[in-house]
Amino acid sequence: MEPSLKNPGNPTPSDSAPIALPAHVAGSGNLDRLVDSARAYAADATAKATTGAYRADWAHFTRWCRKRGAEPLPPAPQMIGLYIADCAAPDDGTPALSVATIERRLAGLSWHFRQRGTPLDRSDRHITSVLAGIRRRHARPPVGKEAILAEDIKAMVASLPHDLRGLRDRAILLLGFAGGLRRSEITGLDFGKDDTPDSRGWIEILDAGALLTLNGKTGWREVEIGRGTAAQSCPVHALERWLKFAKIDFGPVFIRVSPDGRDALPARLSDKHIARLVKRTVLAAGLRADLPEKDRVALFSGHSLRAGLASSAEADERYIQKHLGHASAEMTRRYQRRRDRFRVNLTKAAGL
Repeated sequence: MEPSLKNPGNPTPSDSAPIALPAHVAGSGNLDRLVDSARAYAADATAKATTGAYRADWAHFTRWCRKRGAEPLPPAPQMIGLYIADCAAPDDGTPALSVATIERRLAGLSWHFRQRGTPLDRSDRHITSVLAGIRRRHARPPVGKEAILAEDIKAMVASLPHDLRGLRDRAILLLGFAGGLRRSEITGLDFGKDDTPDSRGWIEILDAGALLTLNGKTGWREVEIGRGTAAQSCPVHALERWLKFAKIDFGPVFIRVSPDGRDALPARLSDKHIARLVKRTVLAAGLRADLPEKDRVALFSGHSLRAGLASSAEADERYIQKHLGHASAEMTRRYQRRRDRFRVNLTKAAGL
């Protein structure tokens, strides 16, 4: 039986037992073990951050329905159309959502409906026509985070102390920049293959540099990080120093440090640390000092490292695309904040 809106805290099918034996099959020790295993695999089908966002989307939608005396199930395209229209132009004074957020929220609702065995027909005209109008009226060019360029990252790592925490954070920033890595890819690294169950990849130190094998957003890929020209800014040198002084030869590469900065602790770092680290060192290095501190912090995030490599590397675009693990060159160009504009002048090429 589906949960009632009168008690939205009740467990939902996707939260309690999305994978189960058929009703006509009797349980057994072996089958129950397989059900547990299947549930674990199903939980890994979607990233935790995505699942969390989808849960928030569902909670928002069920509250919206409750206020209007409607039921969220079964899905009604007419109600979904009204819901996204209200998200774009709320009638209660709350801020309007961006087109990207509305599309993400629609994806979250579709995911939840599928989990409940009641798929939403997103091709219904009550949804498609409203969404097309929202895009036409409210869509804006995407605004990415500010790129951290080579001179910026050098200033940022120079602001770090030389204790154990400083060694770790220096390696994180330089490796994240040189590898064009996502936050989860940085903190998910292990020293060796299959060291931990929650690993997102592993790292090998070679004479020429570091080889990262990553299980990222688009699947498995290898990232080669060569040695730099100066020890102060070489990501491989920074990584080696961190591994040496933290005495890491197994398990997570980037782990917590004791409050006094002297001892490495076994717990893996959260990827939120990357975002906080970037913002803190941006301020310490004086980047974009022409802006108020609040605006400077908002301009930069962990993604600024990926955008920085794409914008700074003087290399053929196809190599940058492969390095970042993008499926298309167009996605790579979105990350290139400082491309040479008007390098190809088609006006002159056409004879004008």
